[in-house]
Amino acid sequence: MRPGAVRSIKATEATTTPPIGQLFKTRIMSADHDSDPAARRERLRAILKDQALITGRSVKLSSGGASSYYFNVKRPLFDPEAASLIGDAMLERLKADPPDLIGGMALGAVPIVAAVCVRSHPDMPLRGFFVRKEARTHGTGSLIEGYFHAGARVVLLEDVTTTGGSTLEAARAVRAAGGEVAYAIVVIDRLEGAREALAAEGIDLIALFTRDDFSDADAPPPA
Repeated sequence: MRPGAVRSIKATEATTTPPIGQLFKTRIMSADHDSDPAARRERLRAILKDQALITGRSVKLSSGGASSYYFNVKRPLFDPEAASLIGDAMLERLKADPPDLIGGMALGAVPIVAAVCVRSHPDMPLRGFFVRKEARTHGTGSLIEGYFHAGARVVLLEDVTTTGGSTLEAARAVRAAGGEVAYAIVVIDRLEGAREALAAEGIDLIALFTRDDFSDADAPPPA
């Protein structure tokens, strides 16, 4: 990514951040829908569209490609309402087939795993871990950090997936350490091959949203 493009994105994000008073007002307005799953899902979709979707400029993807329709879910993951909604939405999927542990690849999965761990207590307490890009050269030298043990049945979490590369990398590390990957959950699937790539490795992918859920944005998704 060109340095100028990075500055442009940050400037756009900074100017779209609402004042704290408006944030409190929005929280109060959304509280009426807390018990309605459909309303909560639509509320999360609206937050992601407003805070995570970047259009109108080319952004390099972790897969190596580029897109003018980019999702930066890391930003809303540090918003208390969005993080809670994501944690709860993932927890609902996990209840159908509970794992021993949840985890994922650093950096994208770290705040998601933390959010789900917090929201899981006390009804369905889940511990988590993350996989480093490479093992540390000091300390314990661990590749997997947090709660993990051989024989654990785990579910991998991710913020955005394009080709599934990050989730596959985490899956390989888990399997190499003696764990079993049950399935994976992602906040947004860009619909560019991740589901098929994971299926080829015996991993089902569950997406809270796909790229198509944001088709009402200013710029249309790429073909």
